[in-house]
Amino acid sequence: MHTVSRSVVRDDAMDKASGTSCYIADITLPGMLSMAFKTSTAQHARICSISIPRLPEGYVTVDGRDFKGQNRATIVAEDWPFFAEKEVLYFGQPLLAIVGPDQITCERLCAGIEVKYEMLESVSSIEDARECFNDFTVIKGDPAKAFLEATDVFERFYQTGLQEHAYLEPQGMLAIVENGIVTVRGAMQCPFNIHTNLTKALALNPDQVRVIQSTTGGGFGGKEDFPSILAGQVAVAAVKTKTGRPVKVVLDRRLDMLLTPKRHPSRITIRTAIGKSGRITAMDIDCQLDAGAYETLSRVVLERAMFICTGAYTIANVKVRGRTMKTNHVPSGAFRGFGGPQAHFAAEMNMSFLADKLGLPPLALKQQYLTRQGDLSITSGTYRYPTLFEAMLARVEEASGYSEKWQKYARGVVSSCKRGIGISFAAHGGAFTGNGEQELIKSLVRLSAEYADLTSTIPYMVRIMASSVDMGQGTTMALKKIVAQTMELPVEHVLFTPPDTARVPDSGPTVASRTVMIVGNLLQKAAVELRTILDSGQLPTKEEPLIVEQRYMHPEELTWDEPSFYGDAYPAYSWSVNVVEVEIDPITSAIKIIGSWAAYDVGVPIDNAMLQGQMQGGVAQALGYATLEQMQMIDGKPAQHSLTDYIIPTIYDVPELECFFVKNPYKHGPFGAKGAGELPHIGPAPALAEAVSQATGKLITKIPITPEQLVTKR
Repeated sequence: MHTVSRSVVRDDAMDKASGTSCYIADITLPGMLSMAFKTSTAQHARICSISIPRLPEGYVTVDGRDFKGQNRATIVAEDWPFFAEKEVLYFGQPLLAIVGPDQITCERLCAGIEVKYEMLESVSSIEDARECFNDFTVIKGDPAKAFLEATDVFERFYQTGLQEHAYLEPQGMLAIVENGIVTVRGAMQCPFNIHTNLTKALALNPDQVRVIQSTTGGGFGGKEDFPSILAGQVAVAAVKTKTGRPVKVVLDRRLDMLLTPKRHPSRITIRTAIGKSGRITAMDIDCQLDAGAYETLSRVVLERAMFICTGAYTIANVKVRGRTMKTNHVPSGAFRGFGGPQAHFAAEMNMSFLADKLGLPPLALKQQYLTRQGDLSITSGTYRYPTLFEAMLARVEEASGYSEKWQKYARGVVSSCKRGIGISFAAHGGAFTGNGEQELIKSLVRLSAEYADLTSTIPYMVRIMASSVDMGQGTTMALKKIVAQTMELPVEHVLFTPPDTARVPDSGPTVASRTVMIVGNLLQKAAVELRTILDSGQLPTKEEPLIVEQRYMHPEELTWDEPSFYGDAYPAYSWSVNVVEVEIDPITSAIKIIGSWAAYDVGVPIDNAMLQGQMQGGVAQALGYATLEQMQMIDGKPAQHSLTDYIIPTIYDVPELECFFVKNPYKHGPFGAKGAGELPHIGPAPALAEAVSQATGKLITKIPITPEQLVTKR
């Protein structure tokens, strides 16, 4: 490899391309039992009685009373029960499960269970919610004074909807009890989070629980939180049967869509103060997220949304109030971008709204407020590194012809269809918020040089031991490349131990755009140390490998106060510029995306081809979020509950997705890399919405944008 960015063939490529990869659904073990759920048919109700028919021999029920520890999972907040207790809080909430040798029989028996409810009042929207899990306020500068001195004040609210993850592989888990150890395998992003939940729920010592990641077919955040719930349910079933027989559950698509968290819907209101000079002097922002029935991850999603709710722009005076509202819906959870897509949609469309009010082209207004090195964030942290917006803007201008097209479409020079073009700027902070990496995660990685009887001049292999999960994004190869490049080894000489809590240290969950930036950097440091030992002449033997470890230490220059949300919310930010061009059918108002261009600053790409795939996939997912992916809740039940009626983009719905990278090395990242995986989902939706606004003359304040929305009066 000449540079770390040069692309290599992934070691899982052939298995996945040929269909021979082994997912949890492919695993069949002797005597394996199946599992089916009895779920609530009420949105909010008190459980009066549950009548279970006599079960055939070999079939048992499992419910919340079977947990010797606690019938609760800890997903930031410790509030989500594995099985409902006295009350159900959302449609589809699991009441109990039936376990037995035949899946169809388990399902038939569940269908025969009668449940009597006392119906309670349900809350179905942010607007109707009266209770919140979190209520935070952040103030930067003196927004009160700026509003008093303002010559104009503008106010609008912006809304985003639910989004289903639609990963290729539905959720699945398998549990078995052997020699006093409960082992759970499955599709997941956070093996050690599941391990912690199982020890608490089953009241076991850590060494009595083992969690192993199986090949995982996509996650996008959807396999961060819910797998702890499913793992608890299948593990307690394996414990209760007391037969040593494995228990497996793989959700079908309809059940997966019913039971699993979605992206938080949002309602964000922005008041903007304009001073005597005609410049924006302050913003007062109210950010509300629909958390669903339990808090789970909502606090940290809210924090991310609040801390970036002016988008990629620096505003001198800002007040942000953020709340996570309790509703009777399935809990909202982690989803790629983690609050960023909601916040950026509001921020970008508000800038478009202000540009119209001030008589400026959107780009002209946005360029005045783009974040620069040395500016202060909403939490009064310092943007310590260069922001290369000029270089990124130049790349997308050259490729898209944005400015020329904007002028053309503004003059009404169009074909028989209406056309528009939009631009957005985006930011995403890599790693956990605040001091989370230092205080909560405390990542540990391990490298082992192991003896190998090779014919080459290198008599050893190097093994990576970390809990980072590959769910299709290429984590395994990226981390192998970092170690190989650092040690000047062929990548074939680097092995990766699959995440297994009995074999690898806890390097943290695979979330928050942290894997390459944080875990990769620790591995690079470990590789430098190991190489020094090997270069000194000390080599591994058959009996004794050489092992080095690295533990995360927060960069000394960063400061953070958690109670006040003051300081550096993230170690570093990645940035993007997106342009989207659309055509609107004048009769049907159908939206056709005819062009998409994006430039990214993610430090230094670890592998160009893998990163291109990540960015193109993220853009397609975000364009679907903005247009096609509509999920409506009717009496708490999703109206779209299959991939037949919940529409995601296909190859026919998106144009060629052009992506470019500008290098901007980050000193604390491996070879200068920063976070990348979540960034591409943040900018496309507002760029598309701005394009639709230009084409139709209507300010878009809500996504997904439907034809029905466009044909209504302004």
